[in-house]
Amino acid sequence: MLVAFGLIGCEKLDTYSIVAPSDLQSKIDSIAAEKASRNTGDTTYIDISTTIVGAEDNSAAWWTAFSDYFTIPTNKLLHLEFINHSSGVNNWNNWNLVVANVADRDADNYEEYFVLRSDAYGWGNDDFDLNMISYNYPDTDGDGDIWNDFRTTMQGAYVTLEIDHSPTGIAFVTATAVGTNDTELVQTYQQPVSTSSDIVVFLVCDGSHFEMKKVFLLPTKVTEIEDVNPISITVEGTPDFVELGNEDFWGNATATVTFADGSSVQVDSSELAFTVFPDMSSIGEKTVIVTYNKTKQGEYTDAVSTYYTLEVTNSVASIEVTTLPDITTYYFFRNDSILFNPQGMVVTATYSDETTGILANETLLFSKIPAVEGTQNAVVSYVGATRTVSTTVPLTLVKGIGQIGATDFSTQWWTEFSEDYAVGSGESKTFTMFCYSDNLENWHSPSTILRKADMTEYAVVRMDHFGWGDGYATATATSDWNWDTFTSNISGSKVVITVTNNGDNTADVLYDVTYANGETHFQKYEGITIDSSDLNCALVIENAYLVFVE
Repeated sequence: MLVAFGLIGCEKLDTYSIVAPSDLQSKIDSIAAEKASRNTGDTTYIDISTTIVGAEDNSAAWWTAFSDYFTIPTNKLLHLEFINHSSGVNNWNNWNLVVANVADRDADNYEEYFVLRSDAYGWGNDDFDLNMISYNYPDTDGDGDIWNDFRTTMQGAYVTLEIDHSPTGIAFVTATAVGTNDTELVQTYQQPVSTSSDIVVFLVCDGSHFEMKKVFLLPTKVTEIEDVNPISITVEGTPDFVELGNEDFWGNATATVTFADGSSVQVDSSELAFTVFPDMSSIGEKTVIVTYNKTKQGEYTDAVSTYYTLEVTNSVASIEVTTLPDITTYYFFRNDSILFNPQGMVVTATYSDETTGILANETLLFSKIPAVEGTQNAVVSYVGATRTVSTTVPLTLVKGIGQIGATDFSTQWWTEFSEDYAVGSGESKTFTMFCYSDNLENWHSPSTILRKADMTEYAVVRMDHFGWGDGYATATATSDWNWDTFTSNISGSKVVITVTNNGDNTADVLYDVTYANGETHFQKYEGITIDSSDLNCALVIENAYLVFVE
């Protein structure tokens, strides 16, 4: 619930809103009764110097402990001061700032503009741009690693956060943390938000807690933005070849423009100029020059350019799979048709002049696979300028013993789970499965839940070296992943998960993973705090599905 709160001063002040815990109501009432001595006419104060956000032992897991909501109208700047306390285990076990629309977190219309972490990382909507995060975190001990110094400084650091809701439609964030060692850490970020509607900000704990000291609302600092010029343009997804008779040399390509302030934006092809149009009426290699000539605010300026090449070829007469895909055996349990994964597959085209060439998998269409045990075929097609040609890939389908997650990868987080299994003291539980994923994010892979029989959680640990929960604070995580290839290799992996109850009120979780290409890796969590007399485990998935085979 949003509670309006205003102070009456020598001038009329705008109200601003907070979510007020019950133990603060009397304090809010007393502050509301204060007169002009508590404000300047341009500043709205609220005293919450005794407010503690999060468990003081830093046990609060992600998205379980929150500060009040603070609403910022346009033309206003919110100033927060608090002391940050951290478990010190990970960089992100400190403050986390959420900027959202005015809605309850559980409401259907709740939307986040962005989440900004104290360790110069974050995520958000389509406008979010990691390039816009800048930070000055010194290497105080000179060992070449700023993050060990960062974790030390953030223990008990006095943090000042300013979130400026500029009338230009940008939220400007400046975070300054001064450690007990007098080291100063500064981070800034900016992103488009609504120019007319209020925005809401709040803090989130994650293995951390905060002592709130001061909160007040000020006039905006930024009333106009200095325009900046583009400095470069890059293109991705341009076609490798185009058949004679097809004039579309752009296809589904995308262009990204980077500006002088470090921000970048993907621009539509209608905003680009092609200063050299390729001759699409003749066979051979063609060069396409792409230019963009607008500032960040849309004014015309000097252009930036890049180029790419493509082949104009004769029409494709036939196609052949010359290298099979990495996944040729699919495990299934439900009756839904299975999405074909072409990773690793090579398709060779024969053109009308009898020359040959490799077709990029992105230019091909694939049929779904019938969920029927035995040998099945996936149809591979190429749609050309004048005709469509096809071939097939032979596959083997094997029925498993169970499944969690939708076969079309639509399962959302924390909506579908395996059965709960009790793991006795000194015993282990092993799951053997094949994971199929959309391969878009690291966490679109199995996660393991450790909890009591009454569903009280000890910890949740993911396959990608990440976890949370009270019991996770004592865990040691080790793995041998190649993060450059982790996400792209999730689908088709054989995953063996072993949960071990050590009998000493700790548990271990081991992931043994074999990619479809045969490469092997592991992820291990040791020393998760549990009650050995009451340990259950289950699996959960997101945008993926698991087929159990043992």
